[in-house]
Amino acid sequence: MKLPEKPEITLDPQDWSRLRDLGHRMIDDVFRYLETVRDREVWKPIPSQVRDELDSGRPLEPRDPEQVYADFQRLILPYPTGNIHPRFWGWVIGSGTPFGMLAQLLEGVMNCNVFGADQVAVEVERQVIGWFKEAMGYLPEASGILTTGGSASNLVGLTVARNAKAEADIAAEGIQSLPRRMVLYASAETHSSVRKSVELLGLGSHALRMIPVDADFRIRIELLREAIRQDREAGLLPFCVVGNAGTVNTGAFDPLEELADLCRDEDLWLHVDGALGGFAVLSDRLKPLVRGIERADSLALDLHKWLHVQYDAGCVLIRRPHDHHAAYTRPASYLNRAQRGLSGGPLWFNEYGFELSRGFRALRIWMALQEHGFRRYGELVEQNVRQAAYLAGLVADSENLELLAPVPLNVVCFRHTVPGWDEPALAAFNQALLADLQENGVAAPSSTVLNGRFALRVAICNHRSRFEDFVLLVKEVLRLGRERILEAQPAGAAH
Repeated sequence: MKLPEKPEITLDPQDWSRLRDLGHRMIDDVFRYLETVRDREVWKPIPSQVRDELDSGRPLEPRDPEQVYADFQRLILPYPTGNIHPRFWGWVIGSGTPFGMLAQLLEGVMNCNVFGADQVAVEVERQVIGWFKEAMGYLPEASGILTTGGSASNLVGLTVARNAKAEADIAAEGIQSLPRRMVLYASAETHSSVRKSVELLGLGSHALRMIPVDADFRIRIELLREAIRQDREAGLLPFCVVGNAGTVNTGAFDPLEELADLCRDEDLWLHVDGALGGFAVLSDRLKPLVRGIERADSLALDLHKWLHVQYDAGCVLIRRPHDHHAAYTRPASYLNRAQRGLSGGPLWFNEYGFELSRGFRALRIWMALQEHGFRRYGELVEQNVRQAAYLAGLVADSENLELLAPVPLNVVCFRHTVPGWDEPALAAFNQALLADLQENGVAAPSSTVLNGRFALRVAICNHRSRFEDFVLLVKEVLRLGRERILEAQPAGAAH
């Protein structure tokens, strides 16, 4: 048969040398960008004209890659979240590393889909999961899978918990087949992703019992026991407790050993959200905070926080592989396993999670752990915790600042006080201070509300932060506070 006369098209460049030169220039540019990060503002707002350009219509015709890169430099690169900056302390967001940037380049070169099959990407993921099992005290036969982060890890873990503890075949019959309503428990400080997971699992947010916390923002065990007792008496099926290894608001640790004992006695699944503080296990000094984490039936970890793996990277560990596999394996003819050839291989990750298409994020994790080693990460965790204690001391030493929560880990919640002002006025005042800090580009904390009081929240998950950065933060908060007090109208005072 005669070949078609029209030649095939490809997305490869027509001039490889020209694209190679552009790639070399990109590498030089981004290394300068990283080397000079401290010299720039932490964050700056996106101008309206940039938003307008980014709202333009879809491109229909090809453009020169150099023009596309020029637009990236002009429209995109100057306006990130800012989390690679040394004074970014908003939410709990890691900073990444230069070598991690290069690792993502290598991932892009290979462009693997890590659903399964006999490929090296599967073996790399198996290896890094094995490293985390060892670090967290899990047995080698435990199961696990890499995810996009803590939210996905919580969803995977709670899905396995629901299916393993259900009194019906959830996979086949759905939750409508349950003879009793399933309920689970977590502290009032638990991350919102747990509630989202419960809703996605069809249990409804009312099935999640939010247990009050003590003065240190830890779950109250006696109230948890009472809630379980009442639900059993009401004919419901308690099936899971979610423990926190570092709450997102304050870095508080639930008593995991006590929770593990309770779950053993009550025949409940223990899921631990260790996205923020799970890696305290890497520090000999901080390890007692997570005593009992190795007893969790499932454990969610974030690798793009304190391990500073490039986004996105998470992990979930499951104690019993059978429970994990049973929750996610779904046979399909187009995914038939073979004894030999490409369709072989010992492990297919699509049978352990909800995604079929999965990127090769294991490579960036593998390279990061090889570059720095677990001991270096433990030292970094301790460094951030010392910085948090230092900041807490600076706050305590100032008569105009007030700590609003204990500082067991790396999160410092405080506010600027003004004598005679009521709570609404103080909340508005501190909200304005936060925006001032962010918009002047000096620092980027976030915020929360604790016991009805608005707090500036400094989450120190940054390998570039120095102690002098926290001195500057306090100095700027006090300076901006003085300016706002001078500008305040009489209406700002208590009525």
